[in-house]
Parts: sequence; C-alpha cells; structure tokens
Amino acid sequence: MIKVIKILLVLLGLALVGFIGYKAVKYKLDPEKQLVMSNTAITAEVRNKQLDCLAKNIYYEAGNQPFEGKVAVAQVTINRSESGQFPSDICKVVYQKNVVYEKVLCQFSWYCETASAIKPKNTAQFRESEMVARQVLLEGFRLPSLKNALYFHATHINPKWNRERVATIAGHVFYK
Repeated sequence: MIKVIKILLVLLGLALVGFIGYKAVKYKLDPEKQLVMSNTAITAEVRNKQLDCLAKNIYYEAGNQPFEGKVAVAQVTINRSESGQFPSDICKVVYQKNVVYEKVLCQFSWYCETASAIKPKNTAQFRESEMVARQVLLEGFRLPSLKNALYFHATHINPKWNRERVATIAGHVFYK
C-alpha cells in the first residue's frame, strides 16, 4: 500500500512539474504578452536620455568619421541593448564597466579614458552625432552588414579576437 502511495505521489509530482513547465513556456512565448511588452510607453525624458547617451558614444567613438562610421557605432550600441547579452538600456550599455583581474574595463574605451563630465569640444561633430543617434534610434536607420554586430575596435588595434568579422567601416572593424 505504501508503494502505491509513493508511486501516486511521484506521478502527481511529475504531472505538477510538467504542468508548471508548460504554463511557464506558454507564458514566456505568449504573443499577446510580447505585443503588450513591445508597446510599453517610453517617456520623452527616458528617450531623450537614451538619445544623449547614444550621441555621446557616437561622438567619442566615431566623431571624426563619416556618416556611415557614426551609424555603425550607434548600431552596435543598439544591437547590444537588444541582444540579451548586455544591459537592455542604451545608457547602461554605453557606461557598462567590468572588472577583470582587479582592473576596471569599460565596454567603450572613451568612458574609461575621458572624464565623463567633459562636454564635447567640437559642437559640429556632436550635433552630427545627435542627428545620427536620432536616425538610428528613432527612425530605425540601419546598415544591413551590421545586423548582428556586437563588437568593434579601431583598425590600428589587433586584439586577436576569436569572433566573426562582419565589416570594416571608416576606422573600425566590426564583429558578431
């Protein structure tokens, strides 16, 4: 009799775990929930902050580059925020720091090398960076070759990354 009760309890437990797993997967993949989440309102204040962070990243990483170079940097920044491998907030992506062997490393070198409080000196380049930030973030302008790009470095550097190279644009090499 005890064996029958144990078997029934195990079967009941397995059924319960299966039911909970099914509901969790169904909830996670529910298209109506995804639609609601994608339509979540972003306030003007949040959007302006994202635009400012993106414009600063464009300015410091590619301010002296042509339009395509600026778009490429912006696109990588946004790709990171949408990848699930980095923070989902653009500003958090731009200002992300990691500690490796007790050394602080920034995802974008300008943030560690330049005091973040310094205002851009070349106002024309910064205005162009703001324009590119708007086109990429608000209007969805993208370079097809960088659809999956998450990393880049200057062409004069060779970090010997074991990543798939997808493009070289202006002064940067881009990778998946």
